[in-house]
Order: sequence, then structure tokens, then C-alpha cells
Amino acid sequence: MASPNSAGGTEVPPVLPSIPLAPEPARSPEDMSIGGLVREATEHVSTLVRAEVELARAEVTAEVKKGLQGSIFFIVALTVLLFSLFFAFFALGELLALWLNRAAAFGIVFGFMLLVAGGFGFLGYLRVRRIRAPERTISSLKESAQVLTHRGRDGDGLTPPELNGHAGAR
Repeated sequence: MASPNSAGGTEVPPVLPSIPLAPEPARSPEDMSIGGLVREATEHVSTLVRAEVELARAEVTAEVKKGLQGSIFFIVALTVLLFSLFFAFFALGELLALWLNRAAAFGIVFGFMLLVAGGFGFLGYLRVRRIRAPERTISSLKESAQVLTHRGRDGDGLTPPELNGHAGAR
């Protein structure tokens, strides 16, 4: 059996059931029972579903990795933009200083920055306040819990006689 890591430290992919590439030795259906045919069909369907799920997982993993790598560039761009805002506000302060006292100009810029930050903070607060609990999921989980706790009981809450060990009168 292969170990998850080879001697060189590289990852060895797990052994997965796969659809055979060569035809399997054909047995005539007359030689097999219905149960054997159903078992063989179930094995093939199960193998096919597992292979499809593994393929989907591999594709999604690859796409997520690409997305994460691309997002690094967005993070760098956002960081540069945020540091550049300092110079933009400084330039605005110097521009206002042409007409006003320098301290008043930078005070106006500071007040403007506080107003913008407060506005975005308020918008964020309004968005966060709208977050609700996942009601449908909670009710579905409660229903599942009720079904599991009442398993084996009939409508009146009593266990059926077969499960209770009593055959009961018929």
C-alpha cells in the first residue's frame, strides 16, 4: 500500500477507484443472479460517482488556488492606493492653504476625512445590522432532530409492537 508521502517528501496522490480502461472479463448474465447483477451495477455507479466527485473537487481546488493567487495583486493595489490617499489629502490641504490660513486648511481636510470615515462607518453599521440568522437552516435542522428522536415511533408516540418485542394480536 502506498504511503501518503514518498521517501523524497513529495506528495503521492491517494489511490482512487477508477473506471477500468480495458474491458472486464465478460460474464454472461445467465451465470449471475439478480443480486449479483445489482451488486455489480451498484459498484459501477458508485465508482463513477466517486470519480466524478474527485474530478469536481480537483477542478474547484485548482480554480480556488488561481483566485487566491490573483487576489494577492488586488491586495497590493489596494495597499498602494491607501498609502497614496495620504498624499492626496496633503495636496488638498496645501491647495486650500493658498486661500486660507495653513492650519485652517489642514483642519478642514482633517474634518472632511473624519466625515468620510464616519459616513462609511455608518453604512457598514447599517449593513451589519441587517445580518440575520439562517432561519431555513435552523428550522430544517430542528425538523431533522425531531425525525431522528421520534424514529421507530408511530403517530401516537408509542413504539410499534414489533420493535417492542411483543408480537401483538392480529
